[in-house]
Amino acid sequence: MSKNPLTLIMETNKFNSTNYNDWLRNLRIVLDFENQSYVLDKLLPTALPEESSPEERVTFDKWHEDNC
Repeated sequence: MSKNPLTLIMETNKFNSTNYNDWLRNLRIVLDFENQSYVLDKLLPTALPEESSPEERVTFDKWHEDNC
């Protein structure tokens, strides 16, 4: 995640055992701004099959880049 003003939300509202819903909402706000909220909702396969399309490879690479 690149530094943006919204990351302050996550820095000031760290997760603890009592604030999960607020923390998740804030996380989604930040990830939506970064166009990366999909990483919470979609699973990435561990490996792409050889017959993967170029579009599948681009999606895989982007997901991996955004998660690592």
